[in-house]
Amino acid sequence: MAAKSQTKKNVPNNQPFLLGRYEVGKLLGHGTFAKVYHARNVKTNESVAIKVIDKEKILKGGLIAHIKREISILRRVRHPNIVQLFEVMATKAKIYFVMEYVRGGELFNKVAKGRLKEEVARKYFQQLISSVAFCHARGVFHRDLKPENLLLDENGDLKVSDFGLSAVSDQIRQDGLFHTFCGTPAYVAPEVLARKGYDAAKVDIWSCGVILFVLMAGYLPFHDQNVMVMYKKIYKGDFRCPRWFSPELVKLLTRLLDTNPVTRITIPGVMENHWFKKGYKHVKFYIEDDRFFSLDEEEYDTGFASDQSSLSESEAEIETRRKVTSLPRPASLNAFDIISFSPGFDLSGLFEEGGEGTRVVSGAPVSKIISKLEEIAKVVSFTVRKKDCRVNLEGTREGVKGPLTIAAEIFELTPKLVVVEVKKKGGDRGEYEEFCNRELKPGLQNLMQEESEDDPSGSSHVPSDSSQLPTDPIPTDASHLPSDTE
Repeated sequence: MAAKSQTKKNVPNNQPFLLGRYEVGKLLGHGTFAKVYHARNVKTNESVAIKVIDKEKILKGGLIAHIKREISILRRVRHPNIVQLFEVMATKAKIYFVMEYVRGGELFNKVAKGRLKEEVARKYFQQLISSVAFCHARGVFHRDLKPENLLLDENGDLKVSDFGLSAVSDQIRQDGLFHTFCGTPAYVAPEVLARKGYDAAKVDIWSCGVILFVLMAGYLPFHDQNVMVMYKKIYKGDFRCPRWFSPELVKLLTRLLDTNPVTRITIPGVMENHWFKKGYKHVKFYIEDDRFFSLDEEEYDTGFASDQSSLSESEAEIETRRKVTSLPRPASLNAFDIISFSPGFDLSGLFEEGGEGTRVVSGAPVSKIISKLEEIAKVVSFTVRKKDCRVNLEGTREGVKGPLTIAAEIFELTPKLVVVEVKKKGGDRGEYEEFCNRELKPGLQNLMQEESEDDPSGSSHVPSDSSQLPTDPIPTDASHLPSDTE
């Protein structure tokens, strides 16, 4: 009975079900402006962590822009070694961050018991650098990396958390530097202490160096009960490696903890370091339905042609036919789907843009549409991943918002017509629009033309009856951003 009352006491607003979607449990921790609870998604039965932020407090503290920036950052940096933000909800009084629940606790608790074995410390450091490199490629800089902000999941893998002090490249001043003094004293870089502007990427690298030292030694490289004395040690780079550190590790730490940010090692330099590379495997993944999938665990298709390079022409035809006939029937659209289509939709294959979505109606068979998408992907060196009537196209070029990722899904409109719905799942919107205009749109239009030429009876043509045209715009992906007026 006592446990039950304790649970209710910890539930925000004394409501066991948050907005009808989450069963809220025990309090996990709290800070000045927020509390974090364990919760269960009543639909999926999965555990999540919910960060509850008091709107009145952040309004008084002038932190609304800060919270919005944190949301934007967490949506930008989705990586297996970063704690994931699932959604953001809001009421008049509270903002709720629904986040991945990481069961293993802080890495700090593990280090507090003593130094780690070299191979264990190296694994955590590799995962840390992988996630930091991912953030930096997207213009995000953490600025408060420390073992307390590194969590461990049930598999013992590292998860970077707490992007509250993070910055984005948009905040850089005209001199190309950041000027905000932030971070945790023992992990802060000397150039931050100098208060003359700093390169945030180099600041994160310094913090990674301090973390690596702590994992291997079990204590801080720069430490003193007097904070000012500790700052002097940091500024001078005054530290000593214990005798059990290998020469390779000492050399790497010397470059990580170089007091001159210009000559300090870079992330690419770290990833090429011999000590770092031992047992390192580059993380390759994709995200689908808010879940991470490793590319090493999935069969990756790069198109029928490349799959069948070793087959004879007749064998390739048989194999292609086998793949085509095994395709499931596309999901049918209901009345609500159809009336949600955009006005003036040209059923001859022209596109209508709705936010970051593109749609086309086609009379071509599903197999030919998928083959065409694979053909288009091959031209621009995209990787193709197929599942039923869904095709994902994934680029390799890293940008501020990551590689361009496009999802195409085929739905049945009538027994002879299908709708191909294309959405940008990741990457830059401008790059997506250029890809649609230069490759995707012409490619599917060519397919429509080919179908027309192959079927002189016109049975495969898309009808021009305007009564079948959609009437309302198609909604784009909802973004549950907090609203002060909500």
